[in-house]
Amino acid sequence: MHTARLIPATLAACLALLLAACSERSPPTAPTAPPPQAAPGPSASSSALATEAECQALVRRLPNLRMPLCMQAQLRDSGERSVKGLPLYTRDLQPESSKLRVLVLGAIHGDELSSASVAFHWIALARDPVITTPQPIHWRFVPVLNPDGLFHQPPRRMNANGVDLNRNFPTPNWERDAAIYWNERVRKDPRRWPGPKAMSEPETKFVHAQMVDFKPDLIVSIHAPYGVLDFDGPSVPPSKLGRLYLDQVGIFPGSLGNYGGVHKGVPVVTVELPNAMRTPLDSETRQMWVDLLRWMSERLGPSVR
Repeated sequence: MHTARLIPATLAACLALLLAACSERSPPTAPTAPPPQAAPGPSASSSALATEAECQALVRRLPNLRMPLCMQAQLRDSGERSVKGLPLYTRDLQPESSKLRVLVLGAIHGDELSSASVAFHWIALARDPVITTPQPIHWRFVPVLNPDGLFHQPPRRMNANGVDLNRNFPTPNWERDAAIYWNERVRKDPRRWPGPKAMSEPETKFVHAQMVDFKPDLIVSIHAPYGVLDFDGPSVPPSKLGRLYLDQVGIFPGSLGNYGGVHKGVPVVTVELPNAMRTPLDSETRQMWVDLLRWMSERLGPSVR
């Protein structure tokens, strides 16, 4: 009788020990605001949609970005990676019979958070059936070109290699002009290092590949915080987008405006938002978009209805 009573008690004690051991091995709670993890290479994840976790990381980082807006953007993995292996996501909107191609870039500089947010809002506006253009447009958005800089603590202008991506494009005489710019004009400001050689970075190589393969008729590059509108290349520039007025600030060795607009003949509209940490009001963001469409229709095709 005593032995029979001891068996259930022994089993209960063993189960208790096993449960305790399992609880001790439970994984720790994840940090509250982690950056997204590096994804597998292109062959494993090309064309994959951005996950809910990746959108959550962007929502925590970016101003005026909510989960529905991020998820509805339906970003797709381009198959290309940042220095740290983060995916470079794109979103294509291609109506039937579209011939005009426009490339929109956000967050070339990782500390210009508002530029990425505005790109997400413009994706939604490009999908809005209320806003129409007489000719269909193939849009390609890259909301976050520099994810390593954006998710750095704190966010920083440069990529993970410390390179200013907007000084790394292969403009003519880059080796000479970039050295003069770096040494004399900015006095070796680390935030503006053009890199060891032209197009040394995967992010600038990615943009160059977009120019070669996608062949945009227009590039729109969103920046902050100077509160102006800049333009490089052929065609007559827009006089304003929303409350941003044209103020052409000149060209720099290795800049996208210099490379794309001046040397490749692709018009580059540079939108300099007034604040890097805060987006304009939604109504102002919409007005910039409408003004952009109107200018495109006047200079690149028929007028907007």
